[in-house]
Amino acid sequence: MKIVVVGGSGLIGSNVVRRLRRDGHETVAASPGSGVNTITGEGLARALEGAQVVIDVANSPSFDDGAVLQFFETSSRNLLAAEAQAGVEHHLALSVVGTDRLPQSGYFRAKVAQEKLIQASRIPYTILRATQFFEFVGSIVEAASERDGIRLSPALIQPIAADDVAAALADLAVGTPLNGIVEIAGPDRFPLDELARKFLAARADSRQVIADVHARYFGSELNDRSLVAGDSPRIGPTRFQNWLSRTSQ
Repeated sequence: MKIVVVGGSGLIGSNVVRRLRRDGHETVAASPGSGVNTITGEGLARALEGAQVVIDVANSPSFDDGAVLQFFETSSRNLLAAEAQAGVEHHLALSVVGTDRLPQSGYFRAKVAQEKLIQASRIPYTILRATQFFEFVGSIVEAASERDGIRLSPALIQPIAADDVAAALADLAVGTPLNGIVEIAGPDRFPLDELARKFLAARADSRQVIADVHARYFGSELNDRSLVAGDSPRIGPTRFQNWLSRTSQ
């Protein structure tokens, strides 16, 4: 197969590219750095020529409400149009668990817009919604840092290793399009404040974590359903504590 990975130089994309190449697929790592720009359209037609599958894991460089919406809408429209011209048979996109539950967040609203464009196109598709990555827990902690400590909601979160998400994408890419949404999550659920304490303890960081039910998560208040998978998700095998032990050494 020829498979194009849009966002192929990032955390997830580079992992997916490596897996697909290992399995013998002709795999194009498409990104602005390689001359493929889904915002301007530069290089798209050339990259997609002869491709059966496109995997879109590109992310917005800005999380400002207007900018992130413009990125996902423009990028998706350009990409889907180029795929239709090229005869692509499967559009596989990475999205986020909670997109439809957190409308206060501009980022999640933008992901919903992206999903709707994919669903409205005529290209067979699969949308993989993943929970938050282990690798981004540190960013969550820093975003919640205040003068008196780190203020986080005690709502449940079900994080996953980025490597497990990449493995799922590589698997879905060579399968039949589902024309629907599938979720993937880690094997364990934690209160978000507890997850932060585990992360800080592993790094000998003594900052205090304060549980606050009104603390916002990138603009949204949370409940115990906001950041966990629904019924019958795929479950990644990597446990947070094992990942934490490896990355804290």
